[in-house]
Amino acid sequence: MTENPNANGDERNGDAVPAPRDTGGEVIRVRKGMFGANNGGDTSGYGGLIRTVTLPGAASRPYGGWFDEVADELEGALEEQDLLPANAIEKTVVDRDELTFHIAREHLVQVARTLRDDPALRFELCTGVSGVHFLGDKGRELHAVYHLRSLTHGRIIRLEVPAPDSDPHIPSLVAVYPTNDWHEREAYDFFGLIFDGHPALTRIMMPDDWQGFPQRKDYPLGGIAVEYKGAQIPAPDQRRSYS
Repeated sequence: MTENPNANGDERNGDAVPAPRDTGGEVIRVRKGMFGANNGGDTSGYGGLIRTVTLPGAASRPYGGWFDEVADELEGALEEQDLLPANAIEKTVVDRDELTFHIAREHLVQVARTLRDDPALRFELCTGVSGVHFLGDKGRELHAVYHLRSLTHGRIIRLEVPAPDSDPHIPSLVAVYPTNDWHEREAYDFFGLIFDGHPALTRIMMPDDWQGFPQRKDYPLGGIAVEYKGAQIPAPDQRRSYS
């Protein structure tokens, strides 16, 4: 059976107003053609394709259903701690029927602890952190994305925290959510996100002396030539390139 993240008896009312991706949001890149072809070598027939890459923008209230309840409670709890919500929450996004709070990295730990401990919120479980690399999102190319689950209220939300390539530091949440220990190590290993305060931030998959972070968009393909049924398959960086 497919799990319903909103299965707490509080139905969404459909009043949320997300920023449409085609008419709003944040344009971070314009892609032309397909398969990385940009110097006239495209043989796919899609050379004239132009697509705008847009991140969803901030939603306007009402967000709909329990989304407003969570947002109101979080903002109120932060105010009680003498933290202006606008300083901690950069924007609130409702997209594809999901709620995401974009958090300033210097306030991440306080926001996460509030979400965990406030009786009306009770997001007791963080199922991990994922790294994302947006080359076109200048000044905040790296993103850490946290998925939080409230076992008490049967709700799921997301936190997203940006950091620039030039300063990829984000506070560790291991002290708040201990299960993030290895998730943060993986995000560090593959994306180069440095989680300040992590008890043992080391690589988890790549060798300790590996250079670079393999899941960044600007990481070179590289590779090793492979023999297959008598044929020699060149490494990815030596294969035919359209660009």
